[in-house]
Amino acid sequence: MAKKQNNVQSSQKGVIAKIAGPVVVARGVKGAKMYEVVRVGTENLLGEIIQLEDDKAIIQVYEDTAGLKPGEPVVCSGTPLSIELGPGLVTSILDGIARPLPGLAAKSGDFIARGIDLPSLDKKKKYSFVAKMKVSQKINGGDIIGTCKETDIITHRILIPPGISGELIKITSGEYTVEDTIAVVKTSSGNVNISMMQRWPVRIPRPFKDKLQPDTPLVTGQRVFDTFFPLSQGGAGCIPGPFGAGKTVSQQQLAKWCDANIIVYIGCGERGNEMTEVLTEFPELTDPKTGKPLMERTILIANTSNMPVAAREASVYTGVTIAEYFRDQGYKVALMADSTSRWAEAMREISSRLEEMPGEEGYPAYLSSRLAQFYERAGKVITLNGQEGSVSIIGAVSPPGGDFSEPVTQNTLRMTKVFWALDAQLAYRRHFPSINWLTSYSLYKDILADYLNKSVHKDFGTLRDTAMAMLQKEAQLQEIVQLVGPDALPEDDKLVLFTAKSLREDFLQQNAYDAVDSFCSLEKQYKMLKVIIDFYTMAIISVKSGMKVSKISSLSVNEKIARMKYDKDFDKNFDALEKEIKVQLGR
Repeated sequence: MAKKQNNVQSSQKGVIAKIAGPVVVARGVKGAKMYEVVRVGTENLLGEIIQLEDDKAIIQVYEDTAGLKPGEPVVCSGTPLSIELGPGLVTSILDGIARPLPGLAAKSGDFIARGIDLPSLDKKKKYSFVAKMKVSQKINGGDIIGTCKETDIITHRILIPPGISGELIKITSGEYTVEDTIAVVKTSSGNVNISMMQRWPVRIPRPFKDKLQPDTPLVTGQRVFDTFFPLSQGGAGCIPGPFGAGKTVSQQQLAKWCDANIIVYIGCGERGNEMTEVLTEFPELTDPKTGKPLMERTILIANTSNMPVAAREASVYTGVTIAEYFRDQGYKVALMADSTSRWAEAMREISSRLEEMPGEEGYPAYLSSRLAQFYERAGKVITLNGQEGSVSIIGAVSPPGGDFSEPVTQNTLRMTKVFWALDAQLAYRRHFPSINWLTSYSLYKDILADYLNKSVHKDFGTLRDTAMAMLQKEAQLQEIVQLVGPDALPEDDKLVLFTAKSLREDFLQQNAYDAVDSFCSLEKQYKMLKVIIDFYTMAIISVKSGMKVSKISSLSVNEKIARMKYDKDFDKNFDALEKEIKVQLGR
């Protein structure tokens, strides 16, 4: 029944009246609906209706419109822009409207031809379906009726599409394609055939039972994130920064190391060479948790800056719909959008071609609401089948010239609760991740405090607050140093500067290319921070007893503190290092 509905073709037909880049005006389509998918021109280019007036429809076309002519046909499909959800999504590389890029390359070569319509899922591949429910059971939308092994890491849980409820009258385990009928549900309106695949409109959030408090951290293994500015599972964060500050590398580190089951990475309007790097490197990366290829739990969506601008606008909806689908299976999903600024620029370009009244800096007046619709789809929820699942969204923002007061950054800050501010000056000094600890913040810090204090150590929050206070004190002292020089400071302030330098270089800096330092567990983060703060606590007593900071800075134990992040046996060596600090400081 659902399959039949998806294949219905509307009889509405019209003709092209006007072409303005990716925006096409069609006449003669009275009765068409907003966000309905249409086929434009003799080459059947894919488009979507974004404005209606009498029998006139304004369409954004997801492919290059060069060569289109007024008078060519426009055919309405009767359905909104939807994507196929089912086994085969994991490991896939899709474009902004969910067409598989390897399939497009095989069909048209390295340059994508227009009018190619490829399904997201492989309709010929068979999967081994294992039924988990029995005949005569009552079922509802979202229930898991069985599983199939998609990769060595991911077991795909087959869901009843939302909106279907009734009695299960047939279900069979076996080898099936995604279109084969695996079960039959008797509903009040008749029998419905269930396959392993379902379709969902990308602009409509998938339903759930309840939204939960985001009280569990999304552990990333990056010290500046986890310790100072944590993100929760189901939370929303943003990484704004100028060109070259490290947005893409930071997101790739998060994708590789965060403790999510599924990674959805959207390359939205980024440069082709950056996206090429992602597409070539991700399949080669090893998942540190399982030892398997990282792609076995990753979906990549590539829509580079030279691809059609309208598809860029759709790519974030495609990505978040896929993320929600795996959330509904009970998985923890992390979605990386790189970058939402390019998405906003696509909206601005389409809005200008629609001759809409521009808002701030030419962006459409609905920029804020569109950003809110996207980030609000993050969350930790109780799914329709009663399991816990989450979608965590991390959006990169590329403000022109690094100006955080521009509209996309400011509107994003209102929607997200974590602000990881990249600093070009830190990047130029080779401090990575180049997160500015004085301007960044996390509104999840207090919510996650109980979890971190219980699961890591009861002093975790106290140590973090002490370290942050020291870094803020350093910033104040640096202003004095610039005026009178460091020698004019009292010894206790000199010790603050020395300890803050250790926090910056030995704790906050992290080497993404070092096998040991690339990932740091919460336990190791706590112990590293404790070593630095304990060193300061003991050193300040020594300073008050007459020891000079110049002597303290020359102690041999400082080198061991500097090397602790590269020590793979640090948990074993922690106590010995603490004792050595006591001995050398005479405590």
